[in-house]
Amino acid sequence: MRCLRPAWLLLIFLFAALANGALLNAAQAGTESVCIQCHSNLNERWAKPVEEWQGSVHALQGISCHDCHGGDSTDFAQAKSPDSGFLGAPEYTEVPEFCGRCHVGILEDYQKSAHGQAVAKGGAQCVICHGNHDVEKAHIDLINEESCTRCHDYGRAAEIKLALKETDQKIQAMEAELERVHKLGFITEDLEGALFDLRNRFHRVLHSVEVERVRQETGGVQAELTQMGLQIKEIDATMGKRKLWGSLVIAALILLGVIFLLVRKTYEEEENH
Repeated sequence: MRCLRPAWLLLIFLFAALANGALLNAAQAGTESVCIQCHSNLNERWAKPVEEWQGSVHALQGISCHDCHGGDSTDFAQAKSPDSGFLGAPEYTEVPEFCGRCHVGILEDYQKSAHGQAVAKGGAQCVICHGNHDVEKAHIDLINEESCTRCHDYGRAAEIKLALKETDQKIQAMEAELERVHKLGFITEDLEGALFDLRNRFHRVLHSVEVERVRQETGGVQAELTQMGLQIKEIDATMGKRKLWGSLVIAALILLGVIFLLVRKTYEEEENH
């Protein structure tokens, strides 16, 4: 049997790769929401929500159109049918309840806040700060003069941001620390769960828009972060002991190896004499 030349082998490899890519694209298209397939092919007004959603934290977490708006995401005919649970877009005052189906704790704090109390009169609700389809991941810089002064003076918002900033930095630092010790081989699942809860508490208090409450709550979060920091120090101390014992064991093995070689050399010299 004649061997295939390298050029033919390369062509076969490329053809297989292209075929595999086509199959993969077909599979992805088959699982894509019909909402996205339809809206992507409409005019700019109706296609824009898809484009915005694709860069959102919702898309990053696998939350698609039907998760918020309801409907059947697998059937073009039933996609917007009330029988399939289609909700459509909420009215301005309905937005907090609409988003609060998932963000239950935040909704509770929001409704008690000055924003929540004023929503019927045009007070800020979720999409005013977080965006509509282009939902941003929650972060402290969502509080900024440009956004807040659309509705009111920036003074109180600036105080709240200042109170939150230090805690936000400490949470980020703790995330980095947990990632570091995890890479060292330590199980950090419990600490990660505790940090997740703290982060949620931190995000909830932001929606209260009350300076004193923010200061009080962030103080409590910082105290728990300090306790987590002590646990990280214990892990580092344990790692230090492991390194020390590891070094001692290696040194002992090296010493035993040297002794063995010396004994062997002495034995060989005695044999030769």
